[in-house]
Amino acid sequence: MLRMSIDSIRVSPMNYQRVVILKENDSDRYLPIWIGPAEADAIAVKLQDLSVPRPLTHDLLRTVIDTLGGSVVHILVSDLHNDTFYAKIVIEVDGDTKEIDSRPSDAMALAVRAQVPIFAEESVMDKAGILLDKETGKPLTPERDNGEPTGEVNEEELRRMSAFTDFINDLDLEDFGREQQGR
Repeated sequence: MLRMSIDSIRVSPMNYQRVVILKENDSDRYLPIWIGPAEADAIAVKLQDLSVPRPLTHDLLRTVIDTLGGSVVHILVSDLHNDTFYAKIVIEVDGDTKEIDSRPSDAMALAVRAQVPIFAEESVMDKAGILLDKETGKPLTPERDNGEPTGEVNEEELRRMSAFTDFINDLDLEDFGREQQGR
């Protein structure tokens, strides 16, 4: 398992789809996961420490877990199959550990509320993890042993990066963040 942090939540200006960008703590690899607008808002509300008049679903879930004597230990992005990510919420109750299947977006919304670690399986990072150029924010191509780009991207890499590359290419970095500043 690799320790991850939520790097950002981004919105495509072309189609308003949301993607949460997880960053591996011990490297410069990133894991983009497309999520729904409600889940993106649920994560962003907590990350920005905004108050809401009534508890959101993820607040309710945390309260139920706590009230029943459990505690969230961590969440794990556990698998990627047919372009769908899978996650587990790991809960401890009376010294017994339980794994609950979850969508990654719901697991992350709960993790930020419970302030617990987020992990990803190495196999998921091998399939979908990407490196980004620090200056441009665009995905990097594979490198030769001497550190120079090969310029070659195999078909599998193109397939798994295509949606993310389209999203990054559509971003207007000048406007990035203005929507959240107005909230």
